[in-house]
Amino acid sequence: MFDLAVIGAWAEFAIRWLHVITAIAWIGSSFYFIALDLGLHRDRNLATGADGEEWQVHGGGFYHIQKYLVAPANMPDGLVWFKWESYATWLSGFALLAVVYYLGAEFYLVDPAVMDLSVPAAIAISMASLAFGWIVYNTLCKIFVEANQTLLMVALFGVLVGMSYFYTSVFSGRAALLHLGAFTATIMSANVFMIIIPNQKIVVADLIAGRKPNPQFGKIAKQRSTHNNYLTLPVIFLMLSNHYPLAFASQWNWVIAALVFLMGVTIRHFFNSQHARRGTPWWTWAATAIIFVLIMWLSTAPMWRDQPQQAAHGAALRFAQAEGFDAARDIVLGRCSMCHAAEPGWEGLHWAPKGVVLETDHQIASHARAIYLQAGISHAMPPANLSFIEPQERAQIVAWYRNATGAGAPVVQ
Repeated sequence: MFDLAVIGAWAEFAIRWLHVITAIAWIGSSFYFIALDLGLHRDRNLATGADGEEWQVHGGGFYHIQKYLVAPANMPDGLVWFKWESYATWLSGFALLAVVYYLGAEFYLVDPAVMDLSVPAAIAISMASLAFGWIVYNTLCKIFVEANQTLLMVALFGVLVGMSYFYTSVFSGRAALLHLGAFTATIMSANVFMIIIPNQKIVVADLIAGRKPNPQFGKIAKQRSTHNNYLTLPVIFLMLSNHYPLAFASQWNWVIAALVFLMGVTIRHFFNSQHARRGTPWWTWAATAIIFVLIMWLSTAPMWRDQPQQAAHGAALRFAQAEGFDAARDIVLGRCSMCHAAEPGWEGLHWAPKGVVLETDHQIASHARAIYLQAGISHAMPPANLSFIEPQERAQIVAWYRNATGAGAPVVQ
C-alpha cells in the first residue's frame, strides 16, 4: 500500500512533530522557572524559611509558590522532576538530524564547493563536533565558576563564533546553521543531563540521609539554567533557518549566525529585567532591531539595493516576456527540472521538492521570485550544487529577474 518513500516522508514528519512538541514543553518550563525565580519576593520573613515567594493566578485558581535556596528541612513527597522535556527534545532532534542530514547527506550535508567530503567523513565530523561543544563549554564553566559571569558569556560567545565559521567552512550553508543550532542545543541538554539533575539528586540524597545539602550544587545548577535561558532563542532561529535561504546561503552566513546570538541576549535581557523588577530596558529592542537590519543587509550583500516583488499569478506573463527569460528558462530546465518535475528524474525522488514543478514557461515564470532567491542571489539551489550550475548562470537568472521587476542593472557576485 505504501512505498518506502511515503513511509520515510511520514517518519520524518512524525519525528519533526515530536521534536517541536517536546521543545515547546522544555522551553515553556525553562522560561517559566527563570521568570518565577527572578520575580520571587525575597524581602519577606517567611516562617517556612524559604528564600522567596510569589502569588500567581492562572486558569481560575491562585497559586502560592515558595522557593528554598538549598532545600526544605525534610524531603517532600511527590517531588516533580523537570528533565524528560529536555531529554526528549535532544533525542528527537538528533533523530531528525540523522533522518534528514545523515541519510540525505548528498543533498543537504555535503557541498563539494565548500569541502569535498565523503558522506561517512561528514557524518563523523558532525557527531564529533557536538561532543566537542560540550567538552569545551563545560571546561569554560569550571574555569570561570567563581569569576565574573559576563566574562564567561563572552568566552562562550567566542566559541560560538568560531564554530559558526568552522561549520560554514565544512558543510553546506543549510547544514552549517542547523549544526550550530544542534551544537548549542547539545550544550543545553547536556547541562540538564550532566549537571543540573545530578546536582539536584545530590541534594535530595543529602536530605534523605539527614545531612545539610551543600549550597554550591544549587549555585552551579542555577548558572547552567541561566545559560540555557539565554541560548534558547538563538537555537530556535538556527533551527528555522534551513527554511530561509537568505539566512543560510549567504556569503556571510557565519556572521549572521553569530549576530543571532547577540539578538538572543538582548531579547532575554529585556524580559529577565522585567521579571526581576529591575526596570524596563526598552533600548534592548532598539539594539535587536539594529542587529536584525544588519543581518538582512548581510544576507544579500552586495545586492542589498534589490527589493524583489512576488510574481503573482497574473504577473507571470511579465516574467515570461522579460529580457533574458529564454536564457534563464534554459538554465532552469538544464539545472533544476530533473528534480522539479512532475516525474523527477533524480534517483530517490518520487515527487518534486515542495511540490514545485519547473517544466513549462508558465511554471518557471510563476516561480520567478523563488528561483531568483534560491538559485540567483543565494546558492541554496540546487542542493550542494549537484547539477553544477555556474556562477555566470546564476548571474543570468539575476539579470532576468531584475529586468522583469525594473530593479536595475544586475550585480554579479
